[in-house]
This record gives sequence, C-alpha cells and structure tokens, in this order.
Amino acid sequence: MAESGARTVLLAAPRSFCAGVERAIEIVEHALAQRGRPVYVRKQIVHNAHVVADLERRGAVFVDELTQVPPGATVVFSAHGVSPAVRGEAARTHLRVIDATCPLVTKVHAEARRFAARGDTVLLVGHAGHEEVEGTLGEAPDDTVLVEDVEQAWTVTVPDPERVSYLTQTTLAVDETEEILGVLRSRFPFLKGPASDDICYATTNRQHALSAVAEQADLVLVIGSANSSNSVRLVELARRGGTPAHLIDDAGDIRPEWLDGVTTVGVTAGASAPPELVDEVVAALGPVHVLEHRTATEDIRFTLPPSVRPS
Repeated sequence: MAESGARTVLLAAPRSFCAGVERAIEIVEHALAQRGRPVYVRKQIVHNAHVVADLERRGAVFVDELTQVPPGATVVFSAHGVSPAVRGEAARTHLRVIDATCPLVTKVHAEARRFAARGDTVLLVGHAGHEEVEGTLGEAPDDTVLVEDVEQAWTVTVPDPERVSYLTQTTLAVDETEEILGVLRSRFPFLKGPASDDICYATTNRQHALSAVAEQADLVLVIGSANSSNSVRLVELARRGGTPAHLIDDAGDIRPEWLDGVTTVGVTAGASAPPELVDEVVAALGPVHVLEHRTATEDIRFTLPPSVRPS
C-alpha cells in the first residue's frame, strides 16, 4: 500500500545506460588504468554531464578538436563516431587512437559506404550538427544528403530517383522517423534501406517503455543532459502524448511548482544517464510508492577493443 499522501512513481524500464554507452565509458576507464593520465577524448565520450565530470576527475581530458591533443598522445573517439577525415588527421599526428564508437553507429557508417559505392544517393535522416550525423555524412560526403524533418522530405531532390537509399541516426524518435520515411517512400518508389533498422534497440526500447508509463502519469521526468538526443526525444514523446514532461540533469533540476497537484510521476533516463541518478530523483520526490513498468529486457553487451581489453 502507498503511504497516505504519497505520490506514485512509475519507473519506465529499460532506462539509463545502454550497451554502447557502458562500453564507451569502460574504454576510457581501462585506458586510464593501463596508460595513466591524461587520456584525451575527442568530444564528450557520451552526452551526459555527470559521466564527463566523473571521468575528468579521474584524468580524462575532453577536447573539441584533435589539434588540442599533443602529438603521440592517446585519444579516444567518442561513442558517436567520427568521419574518415578525423581518422586521417589522427594518423598524420601519430596519435594513439582507441575507438569507442558504438558498434551500432559503426554499422550505419558501413551502410553509408556500401550504398554510396553502388551508386546511390544516400538520404540520411537525422539532426544537423549532431556528432553522429557529422561522422556518417563524412563517410560519403559527395553522395549523402541530410533530411531533418517531414518538410525536407517533401522537398529533397536526388540526381537519379531510381538510385536512392536511406539511413537514419540511431537516436531518433521512432514515430517521427516513420513519418519522414513514409514521405520519402511515396516520393521515391525505388528507395532502399538497411536490412535492419538503424534506430538502435536501446532508443526504441526506452521510447516504448516511456509510452506505456506516460499515459498513466500526470508528469514525466526524463533524466539526461540537454545535448543527449535520445533523452530529448523522450521528453518530446511524452509531450506529444499530452503529458507534461521535463528534461533534468539530476534531482537538483526539479522545480517544486512542477509537482503541484501531481499524484503520479513517470520517471525514465536516457541511454547515457547513470542509473544512480534515477535513485536520487526518486528520493527527491518522496515519500513515494514506486512501481516499475518493464516492456523489454536488455542483455546485449559489446566487447571492448583489443587495445584496452584486459588480458
């Protein structure tokens, strides 16, 4: 029984870290343990302020450009991947590269190369400026066109409508992406896609789990940083369903006025948010009655690269 006056917290599951994020963080941890500090990381290893701050305290140095890395130093490429141009720059300056690109992003890069090599124009559905998109565009820059929304799907042009393929960023909203692809398919009947969806299992699972929770909640709190695409998509998903939702980095971001009149709070966390932040948020909402709503079980684990794999 819930305590008298206690709110109900509906925890969406799966939530928090996915296999790609866990792998990327482990790679930096192993690099620090094996090679000592500093270990440089190009961009944020994953898009979460708490993760980045913790690794900085342990000796990781995050940089925006490889020109900030001393020649010959160790540098980790983030989970979002990099373009061939970045890899070439690292080779020219003799950097010791450890690649933490999520294997599911690597899959999209391989598809981009393959589709372009067969003579297709590649329509990449994604968000301009996101590191994952920049890396994928760099695989075949002359043959890839970014499509950000339905409006662009209606207006994009290609040299040969019979030779066109599509790819997607791995962290998009499933429903919005299907709407964009529906337009592209209607305009390009010969449109071809990957053998399996590019939107990753973790993104899809977290969206499905939140959908089940949001419809029962008065308010949704999504734990994640503002630059986390999959976290922002979760907030948007809840709001599209009519439930007020807010993105918070941690419990300290909760505003008391959000909770006025609220008896049921849905809580989830993006794939780059540490699970302990969920516990802190739930504690900050107390006294509460906690119910977990699980829609999938995740048991995927990606192996570490040989350069940091424990012997």
